[in-house]
Amino acid sequence: MADPLPLVKGTLDVLVLKALSWTPMHGFEITAWLEARSGGTLGVQDSALYQALHRLEARGFVTAAWGVTANNQRARYYRPTAAGRAHLAAETAQWIRYAETVTGILTTAAGPA
Repeated sequence: MADPLPLVKGTLDVLVLKALSWTPMHGFEITAWLEARSGGTLGVQDSALYQALHRLEARGFVTAAWGVTANNQRARYYRPTAAGRAHLAAETAQWIRYAETVTGILTTAAGPA
C-alpha cells in the first residue's frame, strides 16, 4: 500500500461531518469509517480528529453525549446538528466545484491561452 496522503487543510471537519451524517459515532468509529472509505489512503491522527470534534462542537455543528460502546466502554458519541448538516451540504458543493475546476486545469492538454 502507498504512503497515506496528508489531509488538505480544512478537509477534516467536513469529512467528520460526512461520517456523522450516517449515524452517531465516537472517535474511534469516525477514524475507522474514514480509513475504510478512503481504502486506508487518508491518515487521520487521533489528536487532529479530537481537535476537529471540539472545533465542530464549539461552532454548533455537532453535539456530544456519553454512551457505551459495543465493548462496554464509555465514549462520547457525536451527532451533527441542523447547522452541521447545512454546513456539510455547503462545503460538499464547494469542494466538488473546486475539485472539478482543478482537475480540469490539470488535465487540459492545451498550451497558453
